[in-house]
Amino acid sequence: MKQSKLVLTLVAAAVGLIGCGEEKKPEPPKVAAPPPPSIEIKIGSVAPLTGGIAHLGKDNENGVLLALDEANAGKIKIDGKDAKFVIMSEDDQADPKVGKTVAQKLADAKVAGVVGHLNSGTSIPASEVYNGAGIPVISGSATNPKLTEQGFKVQFRVVGRDDQQGPAIASYLAINNKPKVVAIVDDATAYGEGLANEVEKTLKAAKINVLPREKGTDKTVDWKAVLTKIKGRKPDAVFYGGMDATAGPLLKQGRELGIKAVFAFGDGACDGDKMKELAGEAAEGLMCSTAGIPAAAADSKFLAAFKKKFNSDPKIYSPFTYDAANLLIEAMKKANSADPAKYLPELAKMDYKGATGRIMFDEKGDRKDPEITTSVMKGGKLEPVAIFKAGQTVSYEVFLKAAAAAPAEAPKPAAEVAKDAAKTAAEPAKDAAKK
Repeated sequence: MKQSKLVLTLVAAAVGLIGCGEEKKPEPPKVAAPPPPSIEIKIGSVAPLTGGIAHLGKDNENGVLLALDEANAGKIKIDGKDAKFVIMSEDDQADPKVGKTVAQKLADAKVAGVVGHLNSGTSIPASEVYNGAGIPVISGSATNPKLTEQGFKVQFRVVGRDDQQGPAIASYLAINNKPKVVAIVDDATAYGEGLANEVEKTLKAAKINVLPREKGTDKTVDWKAVLTKIKGRKPDAVFYGGMDATAGPLLKQGRELGIKAVFAFGDGACDGDKMKELAGEAAEGLMCSTAGIPAAAADSKFLAAFKKKFNSDPKIYSPFTYDAANLLIEAMKKANSADPAKYLPELAKMDYKGATGRIMFDEKGDRKDPEITTSVMKGGKLEPVAIFKAGQTVSYEVFLKAAAAAPAEAPKPAAEVAKDAAKTAAEPAKDAAKK
């Protein structure tokens, strides 16, 4: 009997164990959810990163880098996929042949868009390559009119042209300095010669005597022969079309030879720190123009982000290359595609509020109503003194006041804002005349 009970007990225990085993049966392992689909979008950036104007090229590149970093942090989706924007940065050495070569390299890599080139001399030949490949390209600094006069639908720029910049600096020079004789020198590049031509046209139209043109190259650093010739003709002003690497030595040597004329330059020589480095005390009093607003007048959020990332302030055109990169990205978002053929129409009709203000393109790909700034070196600091916009020149202070007041009012066309600013600037003169 005891044995029977023992057997029953063992059987019951076994059944219990089997039941427990069934209850603790392990669940199948959970399969991790697949990562969301992603897409890598390559954006080309081209500028001279070596040589005499590498500091300007790096500044342009930094604008693109900041825009792409912010886009990636924003977790943008394109066509339902997580977009990762990657920069493909190329050094064109400010050389037209190299510019065309790196453009082909970017085309072969199937970049979705390009920000560049810095120089007109490299932008113009490179534009043929981008046009052939159907790749949208936006320059944040190339100013020669020819760039957008070729009929290429993929070519854009977010700065003014030399036929806007030249009249601006020349008019300011004529009105404020009243020179009777002006000497003009250029570096024989598409940019330098083109800008010098526009300055000469404006000065001659104002009945100012312009001396026969003097020439150098974008590598010239010994200007003594040219300057000695100029000194003998006693000009009241000297305009140089070229970059700061050659403009600095020209200015320094001119003062050493005793030339007392005012020296004026275009945007290529409007980096105050570099001009002080190259020309020393001779930089005081120089005049220069930029084909847009001053970098310091860019959007405050951009300026703070730039300072945080690069521990420096923007030089001249990084706010514009930042906007150029963001324009490409915004057009892709609107088209929901990184395919150039699909987002190009969106880019062409863009109305975008960027770090440098409102940006819209005309049928050629030029920025509508760009500002042109004239600055003067005062006390070792380059200070903006005037803004040329929509055919009107106003003081920088008046322009800032008009710009600050504009958001509180109903939006006005740029031409009306400039005319209002000009009217405001003229009031003190009228009051003085009455007295």
